[in-house]
Amino acid sequence: MVLNKKKASQLIELLNKSIKNPKTSLKYRNRFTLLTSVVLSAQCTDVNVNNVTKHIYQKYYRPEHFVDLGISKIKKLIKKIGLFNTKAKNIYYLSKILSNKYQGKVPGKFEELILLPGVGRKTANVVLNALFNKPTIAVDTHVFRVGNRTGLTSGKNPEQVENQLLKILPKRYIKKAHHLILLHGRYICKARNPSCRECAINKICLYKDKYE
Repeated sequence: MVLNKKKASQLIELLNKSIKNPKTSLKYRNRFTLLTSVVLSAQCTDVNVNNVTKHIYQKYYRPEHFVDLGISKIKKLIKKIGLFNTKAKNIYYLSKILSNKYQGKVPGKFEELILLPGVGRKTANVVLNALFNKPTIAVDTHVFRVGNRTGLTSGKNPEQVENQLLKILPKRYIKKAHHLILLHGRYICKARNPSCRECAINKICLYKDKYE
């Protein structure tokens, strides 16, 4: 069971009123460092990523810096982040491609971003939204859960949820939607013990097990 467009519009409007200044909590210095931070944030909290990168980005903040470092040194810099071995390789090769093919700049096209090592659909959409002001919706675990739980979507995978959100939400909210839904999922509509009594969309939400 999913909400109709009118109810979906009301739901996102309520979230927009309850969540002030929705934006990424990742700290970054430039376009490249946001890209690397999003890559590092896979299966890791933004807080942990920020704690590690605040020291790195003071000195290393361009693709050529990470190419010069090499994989071994990148591993040492990010060793407190989960999956650091794989992420170090991705950042090294990603940096190499940006240096050689894009003059060190982050491309602004989805089709080019997803070809970069460590960059999937979610990461590409985050970058396009935050850096290039594109109306994209990145579906992470929070967006996936909240979308399906509230009745905004009924998708079986992130891409289905993304496409359903793009269709059902008013265009004026698409740019904000990712962060509105993500932040609601992070702090209110949590995976376990959601705070339904504090929820701004309680009366619209279709979650069958919500607390009254």
